[in-house]
Amino acid sequence: MADPVERKEYPILIRLPEADMAMVDRAASLRGRSRTDFVRDAAVRAAEDVLMDNRLVRMSPEGFAEFMDVLSAPVAPVPDMVELAKRPAPWEAGHTTKR
Repeated sequence: MADPVERKEYPILIRLPEADMAMVDRAASLRGRSRTDFVRDAAVRAAEDVLMDNRLVRMSPEGFAEFMDVLSAPVAPVPDMVELAKRPAPWEAGHTTKR
């Protein structure tokens, strides 16, 4: 009897309405990906987002106090951000783009 082969990939079967499948196919095509690659990447990315959004952060009372001290400290300006905030927005009158 042959040794069982350890499975490395698992199939997922989903049923989609025609309009949804057409949208997935179009998006996959625009990315130059196969339907399978596109759906797999989208599903994994969505799963990562959910897991990161629901991650519990634990810290000691001392660590929490230090965290709150950092949040409560006065902010220090970041020179690049200050300069950026002073620039006119592209949609404002008189704006010129450097090339």
